[in-house]
Formats: sequence, C-alpha cells, structure tokens
Amino acid sequence: MINMQQLSQMLLALFIGFCGSILFIFLHLPLPWLLGAIFTTSIAMRFENLPIQSPKIFSAPARILIGLIIGSAFTPQILEFLHIYLFSILLIIPYSIIVTFAGMYYYVRFLRFDRKTAFFSSTPGGVVEMVILGEEQKADTSKITLVQSSRLLFVVLTLPFIIQYVFHLDISGNQLITKALKDTNIIEFFYLIILGTFGALLAKKLRMSAAFLIGPMIFSVIVYSGGFVHTLIPDELIKFVQVIFGTIIGFTFKGVKLRMIIKTLMGTFGHFVIIALISAIFVYIAYHFFGFPIVSILLAFSPGGQTEMNLIALIVGANVPYITIHHIMRLFIVMNLAPMVAKRL
Repeated sequence: MINMQQLSQMLLALFIGFCGSILFIFLHLPLPWLLGAIFTTSIAMRFENLPIQSPKIFSAPARILIGLIIGSAFTPQILEFLHIYLFSILLIIPYSIIVTFAGMYYYVRFLRFDRKTAFFSSTPGGVVEMVILGEEQKADTSKITLVQSSRLLFVVLTLPFIIQYVFHLDISGNQLITKALKDTNIIEFFYLIILGTFGALLAKKLRMSAAFLIGPMIFSVIVYSGGFVHTLIPDELIKFVQVIFGTIIGFTFKGVKLRMIIKTLMGTFGHFVIIALISAIFVYIAYHFFGFPIVSILLAFSPGGQTEMNLIALIVGANVPYITIHHIMRLFIVMNLAPMVAKRL
C-alpha cells in the first residue's frame, strides 16, 4: 500500500507530464499527450530534490483501458469487409515479420542493442504496447521508448508531406475518431470497465503474457464484434492514459545520458529508411495485384499508430475500414506473437 506522501508525489509527476502535453499541443507537435509527458518528465526526474516518483500504481488500470481501446476497433461493420480485403490483409503477416527482423538485425549489428531490446524496438506495434511488453521481458525500456517514439514521429511527419505534395490531397482539418466523455453511454462504459477488469484478472490467473493488456483486449473484441457494445472509450480517458504512460516512461530515462539519447535518435533514422523501403515494396505489391486506392494502401502499410493513421485517413477521405483492418491485423499479430518470440531470444 502507498501512503499519502507517495500518492502526492505521483500526482505531481502526472501534473508535470500533463504540462508537457499542453506544451506540445501549443507547439503543434505530434503525439502531444504521450511525447509531451515523456519530454517534461524525463527532464524533471533529473532534479533529485524534486518530490516526484513514477506513478506505476496507475499502470494496471491504464493497461486495461488500452486493451479495451484496441478491441473496440473490431466492430461488426469492420468485420463485414474481411472477405474483400482478405489477400491484402494476409500481406501484413510477411510485412510484420520482415520489418521486425530487418530492424532487429540493424539494431543488434549497428547500434549494439541486446536481442530483446532490438526485437521490441523494431516490432511495428504501438509505443505504449511495446514498452509494456519490453518491460515484462526485462528489455531496456528507455531505448524501446526512444526508438518507437522516433519511428512514429518520422512516420507522422513524412506521411502528410507525401500525401499532400506527391498525391496532391488536402490534409487540412482535424477530426477525432473517438467520442467525447459527454457523448459516451456511461452505463455501457461501466459494464465495459467491469468486463475489462475481469478479463485482466482471468488472463493473469492463466499466466498470459501482458495479461492486463491481452485479457481486456480479447473480451473487448468479443463484445464489440458481436454488437453487444457500441459506445467508444472516451477521448479524455485515452489522452489521460497517454499522459500516465508518458510520465512512467519518462522515469525510465533516469541515468541515461543525453549523448546516448541523441545517438539513439540518429540511429533510428537508419531503421526508418529500411522500414520505408520495405513498406514501399508492399504498397506496390498490394496496388499492383488488388487495385485499391494508392493512398489507402500507403496508410494501411505505414508502421504508424492505428489512431494516427486512422486520423489521417479520415482527413484525406481514404478507405478507413480497409486501413483499420490492416492495422488491427498487424497489432493483433504483434501483441500475441511478440511475447512468445521474446522469451526465446
């Protein structure tokens, strides 16, 4: 049990992380709620006299929410398109494998990462998800955070440029793919939280890897795909979860020298170039054989976060179900296979 002093120190750390998010929003930087919290917390924790500590007590409920968010993408409408996109979706399997092991070779060979850290750094999953899995497998979470955040940053910065100047599509505007708290069905959301908690505890009892993430995700997939639940996770909670993990991740940089951070960021760009080449090959294959719109394919085979890719898809009017299914498939493969592969490294 934690005392009031420890709780106040955790809340202060979260407030510092929140301030970083606001700063990133003001500066119009990508992923402000996550990267902003990481930025300010990683600076604040270097001041030893500052009364803050990592808010890890909030980690378990935040993981449950992430699992529910991932599963919420499996709506009945999305599943109706599976047979149309089947062969294109299957390309995600070799794509994920090639991207992961090409990146793993790069980080082990050129940046001297250990195998587990290299594996989770190169796996095309979400930043938070890979940090969670990497932490459970005793990998270097500070390096995973740097690499995964840098990859996402490179993708988010380059894709709009490509879409606007290569394909001449307008990307101005801002649309959310989640509902505000005031528009959320509170009763459905309450039942969803209970179900997610039960799924987490059951998965923990069954000794599943990343139990507090995988368990809620499985139950969320069932209730959303079956049409039993329709309300989405409130946007405010999704942002708060990012602040929580951004703050926790910021503490992983304790003792990491600035030179190492800069070196890792520079090294990550080489991996980004490799990913870009691999993605270009798969985009060409999908476009040549299946004839889907090129921008939709580009977003489907881009190793960015599902939320960010869907947001760009909404703005440019791309085929959202097609893109969503591909990113769900990639994340599903990563979340279920990564822990098993990591244990054997």
